[in-house]
Amino acid sequence: MAGESSWTNHCLDETPREIGEFDSFSELDDESSKEITAVSLELILPDDLLERILAYLPIASIFRAGCVCKRWHEIVSSNRFLWNFSHVLSQKPWYFMFTNSGEPIGYAYDPILRKWYGIELPEIKAPDWSIASSCGLVGFMDNESRSELYICNPITKLCKKLEEPPGLKFSDYSALAVSVNRISPGYLITVVKSKQVPGNFFQWDISIHIYDSETIMWTTSLTEVLTGWRGGDESVICNGILYFLIYSTGSGVPESRHGLVAYSLSSRTSHGLLNRSFIPVPCPLTCGRLMNLKGKLVMVGGIGKQDRADIIKGIGIWLLNGKEWREIARMPHKFFQGFGEFDDVFASSGTDDLIYIQSYGAPALLIFDMNQKQWKWSQKCPVTKRFPLQLFTGFCFEPRLEIAP
Repeated sequence: MAGESSWTNHCLDETPREIGEFDSFSELDDESSKEITAVSLELILPDDLLERILAYLPIASIFRAGCVCKRWHEIVSSNRFLWNFSHVLSQKPWYFMFTNSGEPIGYAYDPILRKWYGIELPEIKAPDWSIASSCGLVGFMDNESRSELYICNPITKLCKKLEEPPGLKFSDYSALAVSVNRISPGYLITVVKSKQVPGNFFQWDISIHIYDSETIMWTTSLTEVLTGWRGGDESVICNGILYFLIYSTGSGVPESRHGLVAYSLSSRTSHGLLNRSFIPVPCPLTCGRLMNLKGKLVMVGGIGKQDRADIIKGIGIWLLNGKEWREIARMPHKFFQGFGEFDDVFASSGTDDLIYIQSYGAPALLIFDMNQKQWKWSQKCPVTKRFPLQLFTGFCFEPRLEIAP
């Protein structure tokens, strides 16, 4: 399509391989072909200094740098370069947008270069799979049997299939979360499963299952029955705490249809913990999205009307401080138009200082910068809506070269 760059063709093919092998970008400047008569600065820079400089480039620019000359190719292919890259502050998160509801093929947006790249994700077979990301790794889990689970690096295409999570084979709801340790190469994956107690709509079995990449094992750390609440599909790990949203089943008259549970992955206390760790949401919500932004729990939520909780009147952003929510921003009306009015109408995820919000009904992507408190649209996505009921969704991930599953 016009205006689109192919990440697959320009950077990495679909076969997993070592980081050192790069394909060339076709979008090099014409200036690079002109004869340079002045002394090139890079000729007098030692390798270690040049490595550090190149490590601060955006991901796409690093791939281009590997095509400049043999020396630069060897530098960006070296283990020492990956070590330098791993010590650079996090890259700005990319947003991957699925273009339709049939195949998991889509486009990734680079907010630094403000470009979209055509990209295919390994192993994922449907766009409605559960997806979670952390520090360069993305987890995918099927939404039917919850038995297929993969962890991969979308940039390098390295992918690993994990053993099936324990617990109920066919749960009614499940929430996936991933947490990568930036110091060690290890990571944790959690799956919160929720299933209705037979014959009782108000009681739900909740179980938490944890995978540790260092032990290569799953453990079931908690099983409990909640009354009046069920689990869902929204969870995130933040500073060793697993947070997940729960939803009212109509028992009694709760102030809100949503609540938040905080579960310590280090202590892993057993029975009765979920009721004791309940955190109310800041206002009546139509839906909520949880994300870890620099070790802080942030929620993007659809704000429901007082008289009609299922009607969305706006979108807000809140930061959790202890058990208190602080409103960070509310989407201006000029941006909110077009997000629909009923219930669950948008996808949202974030990393670092950026929050992405996307309407299910359109490929437009809205970005909120937490530092600058600024709203702005991304560059127009190269895909167009082909039929009225076509849906779009997506997620963000941090582009990293050195992280492997």
